[in-house]
Amino acid sequence: MNIIALLLIPFCLYIVAYCFYSSWIAKKLGEDPSRKTPAITHNDGIDYCPTRLSVVFASHFSGIAGAGPILGPTMAILYGVAPAWTWIILGGILFGAVHDYTTMFISLREDSRSIAEMCRRILGDTTYAFFLFFLLLMLALVNSSFLRATATALTSSWPVDKIPGFDKAHYGILNIEDIGGVAYAHIGGIASASVVFITLAAPLLGLLLRRTHIKTILIYLIASLLCVLSIIIGVYLPIRVQSQTWMYIISGYTMLAAGLPIWLIIQPRDFINVQILYAGVILIVTSMFVLLFKGDCIQTFPMFNIAEGNQKLGAMWPLLFITIACGAISGFHCILGTGTTSKLLKREHDARIVGFGGMLLESFLAVCALLIIGFGLDKVDYMSIIWPTTGTSNPILAFSLGAAQIFHKAINIPVQLGTVLAILLLEGFVVTTLDVAVRLTRLLLEEFWRALFGAKTPKIMLIPWFNSTIAVLCMLLLASGSAFNTLWPIFGTANQLLAALALMVVVFWLLLRKKSYLFALLPAVFMGITTMAALLSLMPKYIREHNYSLLVTSILLIVVAVIILVRGCFTIITKKAEVK
Repeated sequence: MNIIALLLIPFCLYIVAYCFYSSWIAKKLGEDPSRKTPAITHNDGIDYCPTRLSVVFASHFSGIAGAGPILGPTMAILYGVAPAWTWIILGGILFGAVHDYTTMFISLREDSRSIAEMCRRILGDTTYAFFLFFLLLMLALVNSSFLRATATALTSSWPVDKIPGFDKAHYGILNIEDIGGVAYAHIGGIASASVVFITLAAPLLGLLLRRTHIKTILIYLIASLLCVLSIIIGVYLPIRVQSQTWMYIISGYTMLAAGLPIWLIIQPRDFINVQILYAGVILIVTSMFVLLFKGDCIQTFPMFNIAEGNQKLGAMWPLLFITIACGAISGFHCILGTGTTSKLLKREHDARIVGFGGMLLESFLAVCALLIIGFGLDKVDYMSIIWPTTGTSNPILAFSLGAAQIFHKAINIPVQLGTVLAILLLEGFVVTTLDVAVRLTRLLLEEFWRALFGAKTPKIMLIPWFNSTIAVLCMLLLASGSAFNTLWPIFGTANQLLAALALMVVVFWLLLRKKSYLFALLPAVFMGITTMAALLSLMPKYIREHNYSLLVTSILLIVVAVIILVRGCFTIITKKAEVK
C-alpha cells in the first residue's frame, strides 16, 4: 500500500473520532462545562494548580508519549506492517482514547483522586490495597524498561559502512571512532548533551512560569530556543559515557526530581521537550508527503511477516497487542492522568482535549514510527539491530537510522544530521517518562504505607526521598538483570492489564450511577483476556532462561489482577460499594 494512504487514513479517522465519538462519550459521562474543577475548588499552589491548557497538554502529552509509541511499533513490525498498523488505529480510537478520557473525567468528578483512590471509594479498602500493589509492580516494570532503553540509546553506535547515504569523506557532526578497523558513528553523544542541558535549564523556565504572567507565545519561543541551543551544545560538546554509568546518572536525577515540586523541574522539562516532539512529527509527515510527489518511497518491510514474528516474539495473539502498548492503549496514562493532570485542568471539557485528543496524537505518532521503519530501514539492518545474535537490542537506534533515510530522500537532510534529529526526538522523552514515573511511584508508595499501617505509619515512610530511593533501587535491580527485548513484553503486558483494570473501575463507577458503560466494558474485557494470555505464554520463556525475577513478577500480576476483578464484581453485585 502507498505510504501516504497508510498515513492519511488514520489521520482522517482520528479527526472523525475526536469530533463525533468523543462528543458521544462526553454526553454519556455527563460532561458539564460550567462545573468547577478540583484545580479551582482545591487550589493550593502545589498539587492543585489551574494551568493554561497549552501547558497542561504539552506536559501530559510528553509524559504519556515518551518513547513508548515508537519502541512498540518498532518491535511489533516484525509481524508485518499491516497487522501493527491496524491495531494502532483501532486500539488508539476504541481503546486508548476511551481509557485516557474516561479515567481522567471520573477523577475530576472524584476531587482529582488517583485511580487507586477511586478504586478504594468504589470497591473498598481491601481491593484498594491490591490495586496499589499492582500499580507499584507495573511502575517498577515501566521504570526499568525505559531506564534500560535510555542507557542503551545514549551510547548508540553503528558502523558507518552500514548507513546508506552517509558522507564518508566528511563525517560531519557525528563522533567517529575506529574499533577493530571499522569506523563507528557514535550517535548518542549529541543527544546526551542535549538531555543534560535541557534538564539544567528546566528550573529556570519553571520559575518563569511560576513567578510571572509571561504570555504563552513567549514561553513557546523560549522553549524552542532552549531546544535549538541544546542541540548546538551537543554538536560541540558531546557527552560519551558507558551505558551502566548512564543508568546511575539517570537514576540519581529521577530520585532528585521525584522529591521536588512538580513545577520546578518535571513540568517545564516536559514543556521544553515537547517542542522537539512537535517539530519531529511535522518533519516526519512533511517528508512522507514529499516522497509521494518524488515517487521515491519504496516499502522495505513486508505487509505481512507473521511467521517470523511468531517465531521471535511469540504468537501474534496475544503478543502483538501487548508489544504495541503506548501507541494503542496504555495503563500508565491513567496513573499520570489521574495522579497529576486532573489536578491542573480548569474545565471538564479540557479532559476531553487532553485525554482523548492527546491519546489520538500519540497513536498518530505510533503510525509515523511504524512507517519510518517500514519504508526507511532495510530489513536486514532492522534484524541486526533489533534481533541481534549477539549484543543488545536497540530499537531507538533502528528508528533513528530509518528516520534519517526518510529525511535524506525527501528533503536532502544529511544522514548524519537526520540521525541525530531522530534520536533527539526520542531521548528527552524517555527521560521525561522516567522522571514522571518515578515521581508517581513515590506518591503511590506513600499511599501504600498509609493503607498498610494507617495512623501508625512510621514517619520515615512518608518522607519523599525515602520512597523515591526505593523506587530507584527497584528500577535499577530489574534493569540491570534483563535486556530491553526481555523487559519490553512483560512491561507491555502489565501496562495493558492495568488499562483493563482501570477501565473496569470506570465501568463500576458508571454502573453505580446507572449510566451507559458498554463503551468502556468491551475494551476492558478484550484487554483483560489478552493480557492474561500473554502473561501465561511468557512464563515458559522465563523458566527456560532462569529469569526468576520476571517469572515471579508475572505470577504476582496474574494473582493480584484476578483478586481485584473478583472482589470488584462481588462488591458491585452485593451492593457494598460506597460512593460518596
